[in-house]
Amino acid sequence: MQGSSPGAAPGPQPDLGAVYLEEHRELVLEEIRRIIRAGSPGDDRAYRLMLDYPLRRAKGLRPALCIAVCRALGGEREEVLPSAAVVEMYHNAFLIHDDIEDGSLTRRGGPALHRTHGVPAAVNCGDGLLALTLGPLLANTDRLGLGRALRILDVYARAVIESFEGQAQELSWIDEGTWQLTDADYESMVRRKTCSYSFVAPGLVGAAVAGAEPRLEALLVSFLESLGLAFQIQDDLLNLEEGRADYGKELAGDLWEGKRTLMLLHALRSAREADREEALRILRKPRPAAGSPEAGLADLLRGMVEERIIDEAGRAAMMRYLDRRAASSGEKTEDDVRFLWRLIDDHGGIEHARGVAGRHAASAEVRWRELAEVLADSVHKRFIGWLKDYVVQRTW
Repeated sequence: MQGSSPGAAPGPQPDLGAVYLEEHRELVLEEIRRIIRAGSPGDDRAYRLMLDYPLRRAKGLRPALCIAVCRALGGEREEVLPSAAVVEMYHNAFLIHDDIEDGSLTRRGGPALHRTHGVPAAVNCGDGLLALTLGPLLANTDRLGLGRALRILDVYARAVIESFEGQAQELSWIDEGTWQLTDADYESMVRRKTCSYSFVAPGLVGAAVAGAEPRLEALLVSFLESLGLAFQIQDDLLNLEEGRADYGKELAGDLWEGKRTLMLLHALRSAREADREEALRILRKPRPAAGSPEAGLADLLRGMVEERIIDEAGRAAMMRYLDRRAASSGEKTEDDVRFLWRLIDDHGGIEHARGVAGRHAASAEVRWRELAEVLADSVHKRFIGWLKDYVVQRTW
């Protein structure tokens, strides 16, 4: 969407969002380092591990949103920065645990933490990040006063519970093999799993630090929920776009993992019975275990072709060999994933998901126009306006 925001400065500002994100990412990383240094020095290696994901290439969208909302409402950066750092620490802890639950191979352009350091160390690292967030939240009682500090704690508590419930819903679908799901089922799960802690909570924390009124908070929630839904659908779409060197996750990882996405659900609803039964047979199969020869090799071999280390015929021969190994073990193969991919293409799954994302982005635009009317012009306001367009235009 390209509509200008009320109160925005005249003329195009293509780098506004990227600059804002980078500047605030550095501030938040320094605050995270300070929080981690405040932990017990008993095991320096364990504390260093907590910085692994935060230091990888990332947008820092959630803490930047938290800070932008606070500043746009007249709050001070020094007051909101510790709580914004907590937003990012929560996010990274959830990513570590999520990667283990999903069996993900990569994160932010590198191997998932449980693959490099083992599941026990990764689980402990995620737990440690969550534990360290308590200190800054308690310190808010001195920094902000009891009322605002308790409001922030309440926002975080609700976000963590809702994220747990959304993840539990998705895991139960996987455990029970549930695929007869509507777009509304998907959106309900995403509202709890992703929208709550990735968009609504950061915005409400920023509003709480600034002392915003309940009426404005309600408008903010409506805007950020629409934004979060559009963001997650775009994330799912990016997972199926080949040729993106800047995409930090495993290509088609959602298909390997059997994730319930709008594209796949739409394809299953639209497919002929025989194709649907074949797709469901494939989706019941596990992905190759991490550490097996098959895990991650499809992307590696594709990259070797692009760099002209091997040719396409060599890649295809190696994948046929690996597919035979996987098939004999009852695991998904690259051919299986390609079948699911074609099913999505054949039934317009990509176009369907883009349409749904576009509707949520349009809803966010309407809410933004209402919100923008009560915000004074500032770089923080303009960043939030930039964000509503970015969520459906981003490439990583």
